[in-house]
Amino acid sequence: MFNVTTGLAIWCSEAMTLALVAFMAWRHDVRNKSYLYWGYGFLLSAIGFAMVALRGHIADFLSIELGNAIALTGQSAWAAGYLALDKRKMEWWIFLPPLIWVAGIFLPWVNEDYPNRVILYNLASAAGATSLLMAINGPNLQAEPTRAKLAVLFLAQSGLCFSTAVIMAIAAPTDVQAANYAGAAAMGTAFLLTLACALTARVIMERSERQLRLLSLTDTLTGVLNRRGLFGQFDPIRLRAFEEGRQVAVLLFDLDNFKRINDRFGHQAGDVVLTAFARMTRQYVPTGAFGRMGGEEFAAFASVGDQTEAEALAEAMRTEFCRAPISTGDAIIPATVSIGVAIAPPVEANMDKLVSAADRALYAAKGAGRNCTVIFGETEAAAPAPVEPDHRRGELVPTVDDQVHALRRVGSLSRG
Repeated sequence: MFNVTTGLAIWCSEAMTLALVAFMAWRHDVRNKSYLYWGYGFLLSAIGFAMVALRGHIADFLSIELGNAIALTGQSAWAAGYLALDKRKMEWWIFLPPLIWVAGIFLPWVNEDYPNRVILYNLASAAGATSLLMAINGPNLQAEPTRAKLAVLFLAQSGLCFSTAVIMAIAAPTDVQAANYAGAAAMGTAFLLTLACALTARVIMERSERQLRLLSLTDTLTGVLNRRGLFGQFDPIRLRAFEEGRQVAVLLFDLDNFKRINDRFGHQAGDVVLTAFARMTRQYVPTGAFGRMGGEEFAAFASVGDQTEAEALAEAMRTEFCRAPISTGDAIIPATVSIGVAIAPPVEANMDKLVSAADRALYAAKGAGRNCTVIFGETEAAAPAPVEPDHRRGELVPTVDDQVHALRRVGSLSRG
C-alpha cells in the first residue's frame, strides 16, 4: 500500500516552492499575469493537499470536501495561466474540476464511500488536465514546438486519471485497493506535472528568444523592420517573384527637407512624421517587406508584374503621404517624399545592385526637384553605377498634379 500521506506532504513542499518561484517571477514582470496565476495554482494545490493529508486531525468536511475542492481549483488557476500566456480571455471550462467535485461529493453514495470519492476525484482531475490541454492548444501551437510536447503530457495526464476512474468503477475495489489506485494515479500525475513545469519553462524561454530576435530586426521608433530585418526578406521575395513569374522591385524613400522639419517643429515632431510615413506606406506592401534604412530613409522590397505596376505602387505611396498633412497636436506639418525605384527579373536580381540602382534613381528624384518618383528599368538597374551620378538617367514618373496640368494645357491649346 502506498503511503499517501507521505506522498501528499512531499507534493505540498514541492508545490509551495514552485509557488514562491512563480510569485517572484511575477514580481519581476508584473505585466505577465501567467506567473501570478501559476503561483496561485501551486499555492492552492499545496493548501488543498495539506488539508487532505491532515484527515483525522481536522474535521472531515475540511479535509475531504473543502481540501480536494481547493486542490482542484489549483488546476483551474494553472489553465488560467496558460490562457494569460497567449493573452486570451478566461473561459468557463477552466472551472470544471472543482465544479465536478462539488457537484458529486455531496451525493450520499459518493460521500460515504471512499472508492467512489477516489473515482470522482480522478474524473475531476481528468477534466482539469483536459482544460490544461485546451488552454495550451492556442494560436502559437505551431510556432512553438515545445507546446506540442506539453499538450501530449496533459493528454497523457487526462488519460491516466480517466482510465483510473473507469478501471475502479469496473473493478469495485475495497478501500485498501482504492488507496493503491489513488496513490498510483497521484504519483503518475505528480511525475507528469513535474515534466510539464520543465516544458513550460522551455516554452517561456523559446518565446523570449523569439521576442528578442524580433526586437533585433525591428526599428524601435516606427515598428517596421530595421535595415538588417529588411535585407533578410529579400531572398524570400525574390523566390516568390520567380515562382509567380513576376519581377523584383526595390523602392527607396527619402523624406524631403527632413532636417528643416526637425529645426522648425522639433525632433519629437520629426519622430511623428517618421511614424506616420511608416504607418501609411507599409500597407501598400502587405506581401512584401518595408523597413527603415536609417534616419529619414526607408525602403521596400516587392514583387511587381512590370514597370508600370512599380510606378503605380510608388506613386500611390507618394501621393497619399503628401496629401495627408501630419498633425502633432501643436502644428500641422506638410511633408513630402522622393522615391527611387529599380526593378529586375528574379533570376538576375541582386540585392546590392538593385539597392544601388534605386539609390541612384532616388538621387535623380532629388535632383529633379523632390516630391517625385524616378524609376530605373531592367537595363539601367543592371548597369554599373557611374563615377558621377547622371541626373538625366532614369525615367521621371509624372505626378498626378503634373498629369492634370498637362491635360489642362492640351485643352487650352485645342480651344486656341
